[in-house]
Amino acid sequence: MPNEDEDVSKELSRDFRKRGIDLNVGAKVEKVEKTKTGAKVSFTASDGKKVEKEAEKVLVAVGRAPRTENIGLEKTKIKPERGFIKVNEWMQTEEPGIFAIGDIVAGFPQLAHTGSMAGMVVAAKIAGKYARPMRRDRVPACTYTEPQIGSVGLTEAQAKEKGYMVKVGKFPFSANSKASIVNAHEGFVKVVADAKYGEILGVHIIGPQATELIAEAVTAMVLEATVEEMMFTIHAHPTLAEAMLDGFGSVEGMAINV
Repeated sequence: MPNEDEDVSKELSRDFRKRGIDLNVGAKVEKVEKTKTGAKVSFTASDGKKVEKEAEKVLVAVGRAPRTENIGLEKTKIKPERGFIKVNEWMQTEEPGIFAIGDIVAGFPQLAHTGSMAGMVVAAKIAGKYARPMRRDRVPACTYTEPQIGSVGLTEAQAKEKGYMVKVGKFPFSANSKASIVNAHEGFVKVVADAKYGEILGVHIIGPQATELIAEAVTAMVLEATVEEMMFTIHAHPTLAEAMLDGFGSVEGMAINV
């Protein structure tokens, strides 16, 4: 999980290994061969060691590339970078009157909900209706592993790189009542905040229903809520959402369900 907070990546690695999943990151695949029972993958591990693994199936996920060639962009002011199109916060390209949305947009994640909202913003802008500009740091990222991962905003490392005085809160699902009820104790809620003003800079969740819970964090950040305001927002009991309340509270060392 290279784009996630380091603590989230470590937690997922720990959980996978505990379940007997063999992880090899930074490896270079040399060859994939069919066998009688499935397939064999030969790769060079990050330490230079040659490794062979056999499995029933091999999944190759090499990402996607924009298909913007041969569509007439050379006749406009639009200058793609590696096929991606640059836009401003209203999804306006360098060519007046032409907008771009979806996976071809530079600087935004290739996610369905990003493209969908971009389309809504563009349609409203063209129609002269109310809209809000797109912000990269307000786009939630969801990973449907088990445990799930949901995140929005800056990681702890990114916040420090940007010069913020960072204050971090971390609350484990092992202390959440609903997590006990559904027997899913792995993971945590991590809140990255600005120590000076209490601004929420990022929220990172790994655990049960993380992809659902992250919506609250996105809403809080869009509305510019502070840690203090979220600490005193009543959450129903028993719910997994209570972990959000305790996550915000833990920034100030005031989590209730410790």
